[in-house]
Amino acid sequence: MRLTGYIRPNGRVGVRNHVVVLPVDDLSNRAAEGVAALIPGVVALPHPYGRLQFGEDLELTFRTLSGHGANPNVYGAVVIGIEPKWTERVAEQISRTGKPVEVFSIEGHGDLRTIERAARAAYLLLQAASALEREPIRLGDLVVSIKCGESDPTLGVAGNPALGRVVDHLVDQGVTVIFGETSELTGAEHLIASRCATPKVREAFLSTYRAYVGMIESKGVDLLGSQPTEGNIRGGLTTIEEKALGNIQKTGTRPIRRVLKPAEPVGPGEGLVFMDSSSAAAEMITLAVAAGSVLHFFTTGQGNVVGHPLVPVIKISPNPQTCSTMSEHIDVPLPDLLVGTISFEEAAHRILDAFERTVRGRLTAAELLGHREFVLTRLYPSA
Repeated sequence: MRLTGYIRPNGRVGVRNHVVVLPVDDLSNRAAEGVAALIPGVVALPHPYGRLQFGEDLELTFRTLSGHGANPNVYGAVVIGIEPKWTERVAEQISRTGKPVEVFSIEGHGDLRTIERAARAAYLLLQAASALEREPIRLGDLVVSIKCGESDPTLGVAGNPALGRVVDHLVDQGVTVIFGETSELTGAEHLIASRCATPKVREAFLSTYRAYVGMIESKGVDLLGSQPTEGNIRGGLTTIEEKALGNIQKTGTRPIRRVLKPAEPVGPGEGLVFMDSSSAAAEMITLAVAAGSVLHFFTTGQGNVVGHPLVPVIKISPNPQTCSTMSEHIDVPLPDLLVGTISFEEAAHRILDAFERTVRGRLTAAELLGHREFVLTRLYPSA
C-alpha cells in the first residue's frame, strides 16, 4: 500500500487534518458554533452536557472531549468553556500531544468577545494546518475501529466475515483495531472470551460484560425492541444471540490483546482490542475516536447513514436492496458476495482498496453528505 498522512508532534499519524472547536459544556455551544460560522473550515463539536456531572460520568466526558482534541486527525484545537478551571483541564490534556491548543472561558468576557478572540485563534490555526503536506506513512502507524449497524442476516453471512478478513490483515500488519458494542456480544461472549490473549485480559473482558448484564437485569426490563432493534427484527434477526453471532464475524480471528474503558486512549501496534461501549452507532464511533481511531469501518445491512466530524467512516453493505436504494451512502457495495459471484478474499480486497484511497485523502460517502454525528455517552444523571 502507498499510504500518506499527517505526522503529529508526538509521532501519531492522522489521515485528516482538522482544526476543532471544543465546547466544554452546553453553555459554550453557541460560542463554538459562532467561531465555526466565522471560520468555515474549522469543525465545532456542540453537545448537551458538561454541567453538574460528577465522578466517572464527568471523567468520561473529559476523556471524550480531550480525546477528540488529541486525535491524530486534528492539527490543533480551540477549547471554549463557561468557567476557566474545567476548560483549562480539557485543554491541558490535549496539549500533552504537543499540538497547538488555544483556551477561552466565557465568564467575565461574554459570548461576543469570546467568539471574536477564539475566531482569530482558529483563523491562525487553520492557516497553519493548511500549510501541512501529506507524508508517506506506515500501515502499522494507524489506529482504526469497526462497528456494524442496521444489521440483518446479510451481514452475518457476507459483510461481517469479509470485514473480519480485513481486520486479520490489518492486525497482522501492526494496525490497532478497536471493536466494542458490549450489548451485541450477548450469546457470543464466550467466543470472545476464548480469544483473549491472556487470563488477565479474559477476566477483564468477562468482568466488563458481566457488569453490563448486571446493569440491565437491575432495571427489570426487556431489551426486545432495543436489542435487537425494531429494524433488526424487521430485517430477520429475531434474537440478540442471532445478532451477536453475526456481529462477531467482523472481529476476525486474531487474539484480543487489551480491554479498554469507554474512550480510553490506545496507540498503534496494540493489535485487536475491545472497548466497553454502547452499541448505538454514533456513540460507539465517538468513543472510538476519543480513544484514537483515525478511520472507521462500518458494515450495514439495511442502511445506517452515520458519520463523524473528524474521522472518515467507510460504509460496506452486501444487501442488494440497500446498495440500490441507498447507493449514495455505500462506499463498498458487496451484493455479488452475497450471491457467491465473488469470494470473501475478493471482497476483502475491495474493502482494502477503499481503505487505501480513503487514507490517502479520498472522501467517504458520509463525509460528502455531511454526516457529522458526535454523541457523548452518559453513565448516570447529573447532580
